[in-house]
Amino acid sequence: MTYNGTWKIDRNDNYEKFMEKMGINMVKRKLASHDNLKIIIEQTGDKFHVKESSNFRSIEIDFTLGVTFDYSLADGTELTGAWTMEGDVLKGVFNRKDNGKTLTTTRTIQGDELIQSYNYEGVDAKRIFKRG
Repeated sequence: MTYNGTWKIDRNDNYEKFMEKMGINMVKRKLASHDNLKIIIEQTGDKFHVKESSNFRSIEIDFTLGVTFDYSLADGTELTGAWTMEGDVLKGVFNRKDNGKTLTTTRTIQGDELIQSYNYEGVDAKRIFKRG
C-alpha cells in the first residue's frame, strides 16, 4: 500500500492561519509549526495503525475505514469522526466535541511526499511530509 512508511515533516503551507482559526493560542501555534512531526503508517486492507511522534507527544491510533472513532489533537481538542478512502485519497471528516464544527483532513501521496491537507471553517492548510 502506498501510505505504508515513515513520513517526516518537511514544510507547512498556511498552517499558522489554520491553527489560529481552530482557536489555538499563539505560543502553541509557534511551537506546533516546528514540532518535527514524524508519522509511521501501516495499512492492512481497510485497517490502519498510525504512530505520530513530535517534540510534544507520541500517540498510536488504530482505525478502520468508515468506522467512527474519537481522537484528540495535540492541543487537547477532542474530535469524533472517521476516515474513508476516495480513490487514492484518504479522507477524514471529524466533528469537534466542543462546538460541533467540522474539520476535514485528506492525505494524498505525490511521488515521495505525503500531503496532509486540512479545512476548517473555510481556512485551508497543508503539511507536506517526505518519505523517511
